[in-house]
Amino acid sequence: MEIDLNADLGEGAGFDAELMPLVTSANVCCGLHAGGPSEIAKTLALANKFGVAVGAHPGYADREHFGRRELALSNQDLVSLCIYQLGALYAMTAALNMSVAYVKPHGALYNQACRDRQIAALFVIAAVQLQLPVVGLPGSELEAACHEQVVFIREGFADRRYRPDGSLVPRDQPDAFVHDPHEAVAQVEWLVREKHVQTVCVHGDNPQAIAFATAVRRSLLARGVTLKAFA
Repeated sequence: MEIDLNADLGEGAGFDAELMPLVTSANVCCGLHAGGPSEIAKTLALANKFGVAVGAHPGYADREHFGRRELALSNQDLVSLCIYQLGALYAMTAALNMSVAYVKPHGALYNQACRDRQIAALFVIAAVQLQLPVVGLPGSELEAACHEQVVFIREGFADRRYRPDGSLVPRDQPDAFVHDPHEAVAQVEWLVREKHVQTVCVHGDNPQAIAFATAVRRSLLARGVTLKAFA
């Protein structure tokens, strides 16, 4: 069995150098919800050094709330926002003879795209421009919107709790986070077994990100799983 281990990086959280050797894919912030050109360049250099696949991680241009506040944009503005960010990362990777392998929406945009078919369809319009595989929750509206247009990659989270319907518990609600690395490992095993996820995420801004990524990586390898980028 092959599983990808990803992390949201390039957001200025301070853990990129320690996390990059532990993951197989890096969701690189496109510079609007956090980070910036210099941060992106440093993250890409690390990914290149450790042979980690690079994915675009576009979000709302809302640095004050780290892209985690839901916004209501017009259809054209939402598509333009996503294409702009994809284009920026595409240009920066090309300058380093690297490439963008997939796209994963960030924060509030991720949550909205996973539950709202209209937003999902708009996000997919942007992904189709570069024919990039899209990462999201299994059984979500985002997965449905990708059907017969672009490849969809099923993602699970090591450090977030789930609702019965498969969505994530909102960050502002009680018990939204997994705090114990051992519990995170158990959740990842459940996600792989029951939800058939292809990639597992550890948030790069989680204070326990390094411990979580280390524990999950060690557990998967011990069970004979091959850690490999999906793209």
